Amino acid sequence: MILLSLIIEPPVIRQSFPIFFRSDKEAALSTVYVSPPKSSNEKTYDPYDNREVKHPTTYWETLIHMLKASLGTGILAMPAAFSNAGWLVATIGTMVIGLICTYSIHMLISSEYELCKRKKQPSMTYPATAQAAVEEGPEKLRWLSPYVPHICNVFLLLYQIGSCCIYVVFMASNIKDVVDYYQTADGKEVIDIRWYMLMLLIPLILASWIRNLKYLAPLSSLANAATVVSFAIIFYYMFDGLPPLTDRASVGSAKGFPLFFGTVLFAMEAIGVVMPLENEMKKPKKFNSTFGVLNIAMIPITLLYTFVGFFGYLKYGAEVKGALTLSLPLDKYPAQASRLLLAFAMFITHALACYVAFDIVWRNYLEPRATKRKLLKEYILRTSLAFITFLFAAIIPYLELFISLIGALCLATMGLSMPAIIQLFTYWYDMQGTKFILWSCKNYFIIFVACCGFVIGTWTSLQEIIEKVLA
Repeated sequence: MILLSLIIEPPVIRQSFPIFFRSDKEAALSTVYVSPPKSSNEKTYDPYDNREVKHPTTYWETLIHMLKASLGTGILAMPAAFSNAGWLVATIGTMVIGLICTYSIHMLISSEYELCKRKKQPSMTYPATAQAAVEEGPEKLRWLSPYVPHICNVFLLLYQIGSCCIYVVFMASNIKDVVDYYQTADGKEVIDIRWYMLMLLIPLILASWIRNLKYLAPLSSLANAATVVSFAIIFYYMFDGLPPLTDRASVGSAKGFPLFFGTVLFAMEAIGVVMPLENEMKKPKKFNSTFGVLNIAMIPITLLYTFVGFFGYLKYGAEVKGALTLSLPLDKYPAQASRLLLAFAMFITHALACYVAFDIVWRNYLEPRATKRKLLKEYILRTSLAFITFLFAAIIPYLELFISLIGALCLATMGLSMPAIIQLFTYWYDMQGTKFILWSCKNYFIIFVACCGFVIGTWTSLQEIIEKVLA
């Protein structure tokens, strides 16, 4: 509805013919000042100087957290993404998407800072920032502000649950590959992947019952070590006997590009952790600066994803699987170890992502209404979320399509279009004339790209999923 109203009332027409599109109050205010009036206290209030964080993180600690949050299972899907788009288109596309993602996060953080100044608050969450932006935007749309946090929470929840589903498919696929190799060697019949998911269900539920993240910390450290070892093995096999580049397609099919777009978005975006990381910094100004955490983190992330996607596709070609581990040779012990180590790492990551999903639902909606038997209701919710991730993974056990779907559905919305809308509304009355037209066109372009990715990417992914499910 927000986008529809923006299309009906474009900024170019709004600025050229204000008498037709502005209320009497807006027209009167525009003749007096360019930006909203600000009190003397507001001019001196700096959110960064008023933040009280118990255990603030340093520049390097935040950088490490940012790198860790952005480097997940998505990187293993990059060769499949390159297979959909072709190595040339995918290389350029990954760079462009990385640039747009980085710029979108800059828009989000700068808008949050400005809104915190106006509201005299030291920090805000993503949903609170979106609500405050709508309250500052066009008067005709301000009635939407109470609903905006719920919209953000829905997409953030879908992203977390979708990621958990991907982890379930990933774990089951890698374990199945190893077990199938020995079963076929012994002449036994292989079993369906859904049975492996069912075997994982009870451990996943038990892990989701952990109420304090500090108990997961030792396992997280082991998971990180397992990931490093696994990636070393993957790179060893990936560079062993590379074919010539002429054997691979430089341009993929038009049908494959939406799948590429969704996969890269899922792989690169870490929109859910960006604002918490910035809010916890000892010197938050160093997050969004030229040589700040965001830029310094996103440059190697973009290059690494391009690197893995390019050489993974060069090595395995169109036959590459949804996760790079699934393309490793089955008869090699290190390759089998790599699969199992990453399956263990994803088990811990599933517990962490499930914890975030629980936090969104419990703190925002259920806890305020739970007056009796809180602990029982909490465990029911934790169990339900773990079961939901198993259920959807069992229905859609197609890793690359699931990754593309979540990327197009959730991250095109929360990672691209929403930051552009937030910035647009935050500074809606701060610019006039040509400057406003050029500035708003930039935001509309990002929103347009995000909407195209959302519609086409989601539709293509769903179409491919339905074809495979009904096949």
